[in-house]
Amino acid sequence: MKLYIKYMVSNRCKLAVKSELKKLGLHFIFVDLGVVEIMENINSEKRQLLKANLLETGFELMDDKRAILIEKIKTIIIEMVHHTEESIKINFSDFLSEKLNHNYTYLANLFSEVQGITIEHFIISHKVERIKELIIYGEHNITEIAWKMGYSSVAHLSTQFKKVTGLSPTHFKQLKDKRRSPIEEI
Repeated sequence: MKLYIKYMVSNRCKLAVKSELKKLGLHFIFVDLGVVEIMENINSEKRQLLKANLLETGFELMDDKRAILIEKIKTIIIEMVHHTEESIKINFSDFLSEKLNHNYTYLANLFSEVQGITIEHFIISHKVERIKELIIYGEHNITEIAWKMGYSSVAHLSTQFKKVTGLSPTHFKQLKDKRRSPIEEI
């Protein structure tokens, strides 16, 4: 049985969800960002208990098909931007359509209607947070970060970064107090 869980954005989240499943004696086949497959079919009483336990730890068990689809979109984007080591060189609209078996226009309209922002804006926000992270780590220069994040040039990265943060990447790097946002708040 597949369950869809909102706000699963990291490996630490997976561990927390696994822990909650174990507490209820549920056996999972896999736990991934936003989705869990368990061996058992659970009754409504156990589902409500799981829902309450997950809510206490900051997660939400989802029932609505539209909410599940939106969470899948978010999970795919977060996975691509934050958890992929190779350079991002894909067309997100084609990738999302293929991965979710839906027309991109439908996905984009649904996402905008429910989230109040476009998929593109969501992607840019996450890319900027990832760029902040890479700048803070100091392992790559701006040119390498631009390539890694799939930008056509440093100028393009800088323009987008400044539009979102109000700072150039170089100015951000020089700040003593570098502020980042948690993934689930973006």
